[in-house]
Amino acid sequence: MTEQLRSLGVEPGGVLLVHTSFRAVAPVEGGPRGLIEALIAAVGPDGTVVMPGWGRGDGPFDSVRTPVSPSLGVVPATFKAYPGVVRSGHPHAFLAFGPRAEFVVDDPLPLPPHRLESPVGRVYEADGQILLLGVNHDADTTVHLAELEGGAPYRVPKRCVVLREGRPVTVEYGENDHCCERFVLVDEWVRAAGAQREGPVGSAQARLVPSRAVMEAVVPRVRAEPLLFLHGPEARCAECDAARASVRSPA
Repeated sequence: MTEQLRSLGVEPGGVLLVHTSFRAVAPVEGGPRGLIEALIAAVGPDGTVVMPGWGRGDGPFDSVRTPVSPSLGVVPATFKAYPGVVRSGHPHAFLAFGPRAEFVVDDPLPLPPHRLESPVGRVYEADGQILLLGVNHDADTTVHLAELEGGAPYRVPKRCVVLREGRPVTVEYGENDHCCERFVLVDEWVRAAGAQREGPVGSAQARLVPSRAVMEAVVPRVRAEPLLFLHGPEARCAECDAARASVRSPA
């Protein structure tokens, strides 16, 4: 599997942001931990592996005790317990392992969650790569960063609970959130630009693309069409409708 990752183009010494469906990749010798070790081996001792690692539930976030959200799958949950992995100290957490791990996760609570001063922003700043294992760009958090940089106007009201001086505090904010299904448009854009490499990793079809290529593909398109990623009203998508309504009635 490490050889497959290297053949795909994973850069030794680079920063690699991974989104994965273990069900698509399996079977893997060693299970989720075996996949994690293959990723670490592919970037080498000078490289850094990053994954989403936000929590579940409405209680105060604790970087050590709060479990990884089940929606992220078994690989990030296993990665959290891997020796040497660090986690952001806020509810919109990511996990990282390697020499640049602290750089990636060290920012305070980013609001909106995927702004430049966030883990996905730091991967972009480090000229990192995005690896989509068995998933498409609808799982690609960097597209949210590109939305913000492109000026997407929607902000859906959200809240999270943080600890301040040992006491739980509710923080309200607006997030550029929606169903994300139309993020799959990015697949053709980066492919047409020759920026995305594709191939097998385990049983999965993998996509590898530079973070900067996603930004270059998305930002100008959102500037030209700010609601590009929202389904139209005729689709009756509740999440996209809520995002559109927030433009008319800002929170």
